[in-house]
Amino acid sequence: MITALQSTILLQGFLTGGGLIVAIGAQNAFVLSQGVRRQYHWPVALLCVLNDTLLISLGVLGMGALISDSPVLLQVARIGGALFLGYYGFRALRSALRPVGLSAGQSGARTLRSALLTALAVSLLNPHVYLDTVVLLGSIATQHGAQLRFWFGAGAVLASFCWFLLLGLGAPRLAPLFASPRAWRVLDGIICLVMWSIAVRLVV
Repeated sequence: MITALQSTILLQGFLTGGGLIVAIGAQNAFVLSQGVRRQYHWPVALLCVLNDTLLISLGVLGMGALISDSPVLLQVARIGGALFLGYYGFRALRSALRPVGLSAGQSGARTLRSALLTALAVSLLNPHVYLDTVVLLGSIATQHGAQLRFWFGAGAVLASFCWFLLLGLGAPRLAPLFASPRAWRVLDGIICLVMWSIAVRLVV
């Protein structure tokens, strides 16, 4: 039986985690792109949920303090993430300059392995993911004590599951819109800007 206090902490975790996860970022942009193309979007979305679950769990268990106290680890992740996101943004820009309709060609991940590896890269090579899930959510969770922190973490994990379920269901419904090359130009342009803006923030 869930108590009123546990329900409140669960809701706090859901709202806090949702506020961080829903914000447009590299991970969401990639899932959206794969969903519109209907290319392995469900495995990609599931992998993103599993990533969030692992990182949130590490934060709740106290790993956030270890990461925030390691300048070397953060520096390596920062540079590596900026390079990868810069390259992915360049690919999106190239697609935007030479767009094709959805029925004419699909430039997303061609294989399941490629899609999953790219999803891992946009998730784990972005230091903001660790700062948001492990450090920030972890530090908030620990403020609720040894037992209630797990309810906060569960709420954050539930928010991740609901968000990526929504992306998985909603993105393919946009496919008719993206039969137009112009729509692809807009989407790829947005993805390019998202990737490059995150890369620039990492560098500076």
